[in-house]
Amino acid sequence: MTSLFFLVLLSSPLLTRNVEANPNYREALSKSLLFFQGQRSGRLPRDQQVSWRASSGLSDGSTAHVDLTGGYYDAGDNIKFNFPMAFTTTMLSWSTLEYGKRMGPELKNARENIRWGTDYLLKCARATPGKLYVGVGDPNVDHKCWERPEDMDTPRTVYSVSSSNPGSDVAAETAAALAAASMVFRKADPKYSRLLLATAKNVMQFAIQYRGAYSDSLSSSVCPFYCSYSGYKDELMWGAAWLLRATNNPYYENLIKSLGGGDQPDIFSWDNKYAGAYVLLSRRALLNKDSNFEQYKQSAENFMCKILPNSPSSSTQYTQGGLMYKLPQSNLQYVTAITFLLTTYAKYMKSTKHTFTCGNSVIVPDALISISKQQVDYILGENPIKMSYMVGFGRSFPKRIHHRASSLPSHALLSKPLGCNGGFQSFYSQNPNPNVLTGAIVGGPNQSDGYPDQRDDYSHSEPATYINAAFVGPLAYFSSGRSA
Repeated sequence: MTSLFFLVLLSSPLLTRNVEANPNYREALSKSLLFFQGQRSGRLPRDQQVSWRASSGLSDGSTAHVDLTGGYYDAGDNIKFNFPMAFTTTMLSWSTLEYGKRMGPELKNARENIRWGTDYLLKCARATPGKLYVGVGDPNVDHKCWERPEDMDTPRTVYSVSSSNPGSDVAAETAAALAAASMVFRKADPKYSRLLLATAKNVMQFAIQYRGAYSDSLSSSVCPFYCSYSGYKDELMWGAAWLLRATNNPYYENLIKSLGGGDQPDIFSWDNKYAGAYVLLSRRALLNKDSNFEQYKQSAENFMCKILPNSPSSSTQYTQGGLMYKLPQSNLQYVTAITFLLTTYAKYMKSTKHTFTCGNSVIVPDALISISKQQVDYILGENPIKMSYMVGFGRSFPKRIHHRASSLPSHALLSKPLGCNGGFQSFYSQNPNPNVLTGAIVGGPNQSDGYPDQRDDYSHSEPATYINAAFVGPLAYFSSGRSA
């Protein structure tokens, strides 16, 4: 006999402690978007609100005689890795497409953050015919230094993929970002939208035509930092899914079919896109009633069953305090990305009055929303140690994050360069970071719901653009106060 899974879930100790919690989601949404200003590379605009940052990386690309200024530093270092940056841009765009109407005045800020990413990705895709630039800065040298981005004196090496050194994964993710963003700007800036879409098509064609993993082409320049561990087939499916949504061109549907079925993961991240592609494609099965996409709907639901506690096929651990726990290093990146998929699939379910089953249990949309809310609330401070994992939000939040610019004196206060080793005194200090990187979400607590708040503990204390990008959608959903 089937049971209503939502009722089962509500009786679970994982949920009861947080079901009534209501943090200020609108404030959290605003701060989660403000964070991206602290990660900006390039010449900062006059309306820059994070005033302790200054322009940086102004010669990026010059070693290859191209302009590659702009974009974002991925985390607490001074490197521009395009693979996670493109994923960040895709997720910000997806958040805006699904939840833009709930963002209110923050919609403008979401668009600005997307555009800061896409302006840079356009340069990378258009600067040199037959080449896609995929990163700036030597990570192996950068990581030996502790210096502000404004002072960088490490090599700003330029990395690219081409027909002879392919990178289907990073190219298809770049195409996904540009295609998703083209829909964000379709009405707001039609000319820019057309440029984004035209470039997305070209970059996707490059990804399809010259198959290969960028990790193989660039080896130690991207590994172990952002190796494409899952291969490139997931990015080809993800990129094609975004171009299908942007164009409705059957070419992309045929491409997706030609790739065959993908893995059935229980994770979603900058590396493994299968679950995101399944949810995105299931939209066509649910909202458009297109039976050609039924298999992706089934795969999306298999994924949900692996995430939900008490599901017979669950493969997801939860901490005593109720947080999803996937991997020890930067666990919150998986929590925010999976939470986005839970919220978004529930949104599709609600709009079509859809349910599905995990074993004998019927899953209603609110079952997914409850788990999603629990994760959001935990991150915002509803947890055993009452620690908000968003910097600058709530009474207690991380003070010693693993972030060069945040931990060193502001360029506005100390313009003299600190040099490669000059910042290590601050790195090892127990003092709080002098610059509060408002809105940054760190790697998060350990498996025991503990958080030591140590700068050198990068697995837990380092923020990253992709942790925040996936969190924007759920925050917008809950900030609106509407359930549908």
